[in-house]
Amino acid sequence: MRFKRVLVKLSGEALAGPGGSGLHGETLTAIASDIAAAANAGHEIAVVVGGGNFFRGVQGLNKGLDRPTADSIGMLGTVMNALALEHAIETAGVTARAMSAVPMPSLCESYARKRALDHMAHGKVVVIGGGTSNPYFTTDTGAALRAAELGCHALLKGTNVDGVYTADPKTNPDAARYERLTHDEAIGRNLKVMDTTAFALAREAGLTVVVFSVLDVGAIGAVLSGRGRSTLVTP
Repeated sequence: MRFKRVLVKLSGEALAGPGGSGLHGETLTAIASDIAAAANAGHEIAVVVGGGNFFRGVQGLNKGLDRPTADSIGMLGTVMNALALEHAIETAGVTARAMSAVPMPSLCESYARKRALDHMAHGKVVVIGGGTSNPYFTTDTGAALRAAELGCHALLKGTNVDGVYTADPKTNPDAARYERLTHDEAIGRNLKVMDTTAFALAREAGLTVVVFSVLDVGAIGAVLSGRGRSTLVTP
């Protein structure tokens, strides 16, 4: 098995589908089914989800909010997505547990490393919301943190393009896709697929990052089996 235990990072926008905001039912179902299939294939899976389909912390700065308040609102959006994804994965036939780094015991479990590891060992998909529970840190950094502390073999970064490019392929037809990069190269070239803090943490933990398009049907399973198009970012 290429990667036994993995963490999948999903942006909130990935769950919004063509509408661009909120939750898109068909997209949510498709991604949940992909995750469930990977779990049924024997992979231990954690998911960290963003909240940009509801609210992005940086947007709050234009609305008169300070950064800690805006980021706190964004954390609530990630928990909303975690609850939705938990339900969708269970509907697909695999047990899932939503956990939040910001304690919300009436809604879901509070995140705890050993509890998450126990869930994963018993075949449950762990869906983590709440970011790092601290302002000023992105959910990409939260994903790198959780992947490192859960001993994941890879961090799968799902985006809307099939890897890391020299420029935005949607606006630059000459953009070329990287097959493989090191963390130092990703940081030094200021590639924006993840923020610098996330790449630095992944480098420190010796964590492989796989960047792929989550929009393709069966994309997660394809990455885990070594098929499909992606970019590997390695130590």
